[in-house]
Amino acid sequence: MPAPLLVVSNLCTYLQNGSETVKAVDGVSFTINKGETFCLVGESGSGKSITALSVIRLLPYGIASHPNGQILFNNQDLLQVDEAELRSIRGSQIAMIFQEPMTSLNPVFTIGDQIMEALQLHNPEMSPEEAQERAIQALEQVQIPNSRERMNAFPHQLSGGQRQRVMIAMALACEPELLIADEPTTALDVTVQAEILRLMRHLQDTTGMSMLFITHDFGVVAQMAHQVGVMQHGKLVEVGLVEQVLNRPQHAYTHQLLEAVPENLARHKPPSLTKPLSEAHLIAEPLLQLRHVNVWFPIKKGVFRQVVDHNKAVDDVSLDIAKGQIVALVGESGCGKTTLGRAVLQLEKPTSGSIKLQGSELVGLSASEMRPWRSKMQMVFQDPQSSLNPRLLIETTLTEPMKVHGIGANQEERLELAGKTLERMQLKRDYLWRYPHEFSGGQRQRIGLARALVLNPEFIVCDEITSALDVSVQAEILKLLLELRAERDLTLLFITHNIGVVEYLSDQTVVMYKGRIVELGPTAMVCGSPQQDYTKKLLAAVPRLSLRH
Repeated sequence: MPAPLLVVSNLCTYLQNGSETVKAVDGVSFTINKGETFCLVGESGSGKSITALSVIRLLPYGIASHPNGQILFNNQDLLQVDEAELRSIRGSQIAMIFQEPMTSLNPVFTIGDQIMEALQLHNPEMSPEEAQERAIQALEQVQIPNSRERMNAFPHQLSGGQRQRVMIAMALACEPELLIADEPTTALDVTVQAEILRLMRHLQDTTGMSMLFITHDFGVVAQMAHQVGVMQHGKLVEVGLVEQVLNRPQHAYTHQLLEAVPENLARHKPPSLTKPLSEAHLIAEPLLQLRHVNVWFPIKKGVFRQVVDHNKAVDDVSLDIAKGQIVALVGESGCGKTTLGRAVLQLEKPTSGSIKLQGSELVGLSASEMRPWRSKMQMVFQDPQSSLNPRLLIETTLTEPMKVHGIGANQEERLELAGKTLERMQLKRDYLWRYPHEFSGGQRQRIGLARALVLNPEFIVCDEITSALDVSVQAEILKLLLELRAERDLTLLFITHNIGVVEYLSDQTVVMYKGRIVELGPTAMVCGSPQQDYTKKLLAAVPRLSLRH
């Protein structure tokens, strides 16, 4: 039997909120053996991240306390050691990768400086030259191309996947015994996620480190975990080997989470098209018709800022979407998905091409000419936290668009419609009098959907609206979208990188790569028997619930 590296016994972490005590972690016990991965799963607010931050003692101890429990790391209780000793353990023996690398990396320092700082902090005897070589080696370990040159890059000059690799390089540079990874792949494309997971498994195999891996993706759990702990309301409700928990769950909450995974949801039957698709998938009378759409951004160089080339974000795209259809648009970050969605709504002006809604040309219309079309075409954004105005009540957020488009004879009618729409989103009517920060991520996403629906649109672009949601909340949103489609005959362009969601929700699937459509057709055909190599690569990268051996 492998020796235990970390033993957490009856851990309690309480947070003081004024006179109220929040039991964020309540009597949690688990063991991580050397060289093994322990996955913590559960919904947002279940206590996963607080557990991880308790292990590494990074909580705000003005309001946080541990009234009970032990955290034994190499037989040393981390709750009893002083701050100086903790600093020597953090980074060198226990390292952590945070969920959002852009907020974890310092934007004013190069990535090389940040890795070297961590190295020299824990190895004062290391010379700058040695630190630089070790930092380059760490970047090479995580497969950053041109590592020596990339040392001088700033975080904003890297993609999301590359930033996450830099965070892993920084965490692993000091060769820790325990790596804590808090949702390290949540917002990454499936191909980048697959590479990151493969890399972490490889590094674990070669260095023998242990991992505490926090996620809400059961496909990732199946690939990464040796043991799994399921958290709910601060308690571990089920712990066991990965095969046992995923194949023979004992607790009702574990059953509930597994049933909410997209591949386990009951498939809906797509409505038949009024007219059959031609071989080119162009419909005689579509609701939305795109022909040879280009969105090119000029690349300017030199003193006089002359245009030397173009970034072809959307390159010669033609597509028809029938009324009442849900069309999934998939591809990696930077392939042009969101730019195409914004171009359809004329939020990004196309360089050339034609975009018609109900046979009427939208390209070239002025802002005033577009206004009557705005109520027919809406967008729900990826991050409702940044798309909802934090200073406005939900009442204003919902009624203001109605007032602009002349919906409702007076404010009372608009309030009534806003209240009914919230209730249709399974939210309470009195939420109208709250601010966005008072809601959870899933509730804010429902409010974003309500803002689009109050205008009674015919077409909605949904941009990665479930990417950061828990599986159970995601399942609720997806079921809601299908109900709304049936009730209102809505047409959706659903932008996502989650293939499980695509298979459950969409009728048609469009695959984009480097600004172009490389494959499109009925979802069952595209996902079941893909024709293009890129589509095959995309589908192969999806972490499935089938267990690794």
